[in-house]
Amino acid sequence: MDDSAAVAGLLWDDWLPAGVRRLIAEGLPGGEDDARRLVVWLSGVHDIGKATPAFACQVDQLADRMRSAGLEMGTARELGADRKLAPHGLAGLVLLQEWLEEERGWSGRQSGQFAVVVGGHHGVPPEHGQIKALLDRSHLVWSSGVSRAAWRQVQAELLDACAVKYGVAGRLSEWRGVKLRQPVQVLLSAVVIVADWIASNPDLFPYFPEGAGVTGSERVTAAWQGLNLPRPWVAAESGQGVGGLFSARFALPAGARVRPVQEAAVELAREMAEPGLMVIEAPMGEGKTEAALAVAEVFAARSGAGGVFFALPTMATGNAMFPRLLDWLGRLPVEGGERLSVLLAHSKAALNERFAELVRAGRGRVVAAVDVDGEAGEWRPSEDRRLASAELVAHSWLRGRKKAMLSSFVAGTVDQLLFAGLKSRHLALRHLAVAGKVVVIDEVHAYDTYMSSYLDRALSWLGAYRVPVVVLSATLPTGRRRELAEAYGGGDLASVSSVEGYPLLTAVVAGQPARVVLPSASNRGAEVTVERLDDDLTVLVDRLVAELADGGCVLVVRNTVKRVLQTAKALRAKFGDANVTVAHSSFLDADRAVKDAALLGRFGPPGKSVGRPAGPHVVVASQVAEQSLDVDFDLLVSDLCPVDLLLQRMGRLHRHQRGDGQADRPVGLRTARCLVTGVDWSESVPVPVRGSVAVYGLYPLLRSAAVLLPHLEQRRPVRLPQDISLLVQGAYRSGPAGPGEWAEAMAGARQRHEEHQADQASRADVFRIEEVGKAGRPLFGWVAAGTGDADETRAGRAQVRDGRQSLEVVVVQRRVDGSLATVPWLGEGLGGLPLPVDAEPSPKAARAVAKCGLRLPIQFSYTEVMDRAIGELEEFYVPAWQRNPWLAGQLILVLDADCQTHLAGYALRYSPDDGLEVTSA
Repeated sequence: MDDSAAVAGLLWDDWLPAGVRRLIAEGLPGGEDDARRLVVWLSGVHDIGKATPAFACQVDQLADRMRSAGLEMGTARELGADRKLAPHGLAGLVLLQEWLEEERGWSGRQSGQFAVVVGGHHGVPPEHGQIKALLDRSHLVWSSGVSRAAWRQVQAELLDACAVKYGVAGRLSEWRGVKLRQPVQVLLSAVVIVADWIASNPDLFPYFPEGAGVTGSERVTAAWQGLNLPRPWVAAESGQGVGGLFSARFALPAGARVRPVQEAAVELAREMAEPGLMVIEAPMGEGKTEAALAVAEVFAARSGAGGVFFALPTMATGNAMFPRLLDWLGRLPVEGGERLSVLLAHSKAALNERFAELVRAGRGRVVAAVDVDGEAGEWRPSEDRRLASAELVAHSWLRGRKKAMLSSFVAGTVDQLLFAGLKSRHLALRHLAVAGKVVVIDEVHAYDTYMSSYLDRALSWLGAYRVPVVVLSATLPTGRRRELAEAYGGGDLASVSSVEGYPLLTAVVAGQPARVVLPSASNRGAEVTVERLDDDLTVLVDRLVAELADGGCVLVVRNTVKRVLQTAKALRAKFGDANVTVAHSSFLDADRAVKDAALLGRFGPPGKSVGRPAGPHVVVASQVAEQSLDVDFDLLVSDLCPVDLLLQRMGRLHRHQRGDGQADRPVGLRTARCLVTGVDWSESVPVPVRGSVAVYGLYPLLRSAAVLLPHLEQRRPVRLPQDISLLVQGAYRSGPAGPGEWAEAMAGARQRHEEHQADQASRADVFRIEEVGKAGRPLFGWVAAGTGDADETRAGRAQVRDGRQSLEVVVVQRRVDGSLATVPWLGEGLGGLPLPVDAEPSPKAARAVAKCGLRLPIQFSYTEVMDRAIGELEEFYVPAWQRNPWLAGQLILVLDADCQTHLAGYALRYSPDDGLEVTSA
């Protein structure tokens, strides 16, 4: 109890961000002094439930000593299965409530809002039914018969002593009138959990007899120094002009100027009454990421946030963001070169080289108690207390599955934020993690109704925590903008949906009218001519032959992997294998990384890319081309898709200036053009191909075609950025769209679309936490009927993303001689490494296998097929491999020497050029 209380005090003093401390303190009469006392006291009494018969009976030798002192109790066998009704957290809640009510005169609700912290310290706040069931079996808490009074006396003495020792005895009468807001109850629960975990770590707090011979304060000091948690970031408003701020934080090219959107965003962040929600809607390539980081710094300085969480839609975008986050952090001035904890938060983060470097650098830092009387180490320049670049660390204690998001700076998938809206065990820790940060949510337009339900609920809690949030989107429907604003700020904010200018900044502070700013666009505008193209491979090939007569680079975006591979095959027959590149999601992780790097290297910005093809070259890609890659093409061919995504794809067309007036592009490709295909245009109502309908639904595709119709028929160019908002709002507003003869088809598609959205929202609501309740209402049953643990596993992601669960495997190869090896083409000496089946593979080989993760396509997501596939994959089981952390529990897909195999009735073929191809066997 003392250890936990002491650790809680140190967490308060040295680790919790200032904004979190202020939020906990604001409802207490004594402010931060009361708040610190409360945190320490609750951590000190959190295990009071162990002073009960149900817990004490577990060890006969110790129980007998208690019986001899007059504390009678049944044996564990006598108490039987009823003991499960009295876990010590729940028992502690009952004891603390009774003590506050009987000894201090509190009411049940007054005591419940404090005691629920003790009851939930193992991750799940108790439910009313659980409390009643335990009170109905009170012998589990107080025994029965003559010793009942003795148990009550001992428990009261312990609680009395804790109240005195932790400085709350004289404060409890003042706290009787406090109504703790539910967000504060959550944060208190989380701090108690963290303190408990640290104090329960035997490497930090050795058990007796190892821990004998030192005082309590020496024991705590040694443990805290051994843990060596990085302190929170303390941002300071620089006072620089926007131009100076950007020059100091980002590697701007010579002569570069801050763009109007960036300048307006920073100025708005400085002018807001207090940090709140800022939605930045601006065209692709306008520097929204840099704007968000600059705003985050301003918000953090004003709010006391101690870090930043940058949430992105996919692992690939998370990987792309991580080095940019590190570069920004490297330029942040912090006091004395203070260490800042950093994390890449997704299930394959360990395979990211930049993150792996940080992990390797930290391996020498052992988390264990230190000798506080030992000599001080050699002085280092980094210990000088002055402004300097931060030391970035991936702290080992903060890399646990449930603790990772507690790092100060995190880049990861948006799932980590959506989990904050999901009923799950240890949810309080997730809330503490985001409550102390500025949260940036990128590409928010990419989330469907199911994900948005969790996002909106998470935003409502972020608003209650007063967490500053920056939302980024190139294209956002006005209705969705209003939903985000109202989720965060509460109340009716209809005014934010009445503005259709572009670019657009929206600022929301709870309880105040929203503010909208319309910055001017930069001079990077473009006009894109949009044309129909029949969905026929022969037509496509002939058209590209004509377009590429003088060379040039074309991006063809298909909505399914199957169409990608079919298209690539047809184009290679005409242009040759070397002049056609394939990019989609069904590549090995290692191959996908190589593909992305090669695309950036050849088609990236001028000055950064090398080897841009002089002759004709075609990249055939799936939706992976929409996100994260800063690539630039001369011509775009795209399957019809929702118009906001089509605009994202257009962002890869003439993305950069190549010569005066694009003079460095082939003559016929100096005008930006997008050819829209994947549709039977000859029908009275366009008919999208089946694969596109399966991915997006018919209604969004028809709405997209409808708003594009004037541009297609009148050859009126799409003006970027001027037309972005007009097209998006037109596609997503509820009114009619398209010619009259489309009305019947549109109405039927809309009905099915709305039914699907309603179904998504209904299913999401099952496991979504409730909105923030009234102040003073205890968090009883907060995560009742939840999902258990939430994490970045396949099952975990499925909880917050609608859609069929994908099946992930790691791939190895069986050579002609029957031996197993890593696939031969891996770089860095990882290819062709032997994989013994009678022993654990070498660390290098195991890591190479882990890099060969592969997500199987949608055919394997249907229940019967998935079950059959898992059954077949589990037939290959190597016991020796289960000892390796990279391989344990993995499903292994074994390819033959020709990189082929059969699985669940399908023929699989893999190549590093084309990825996985699946056909019916």
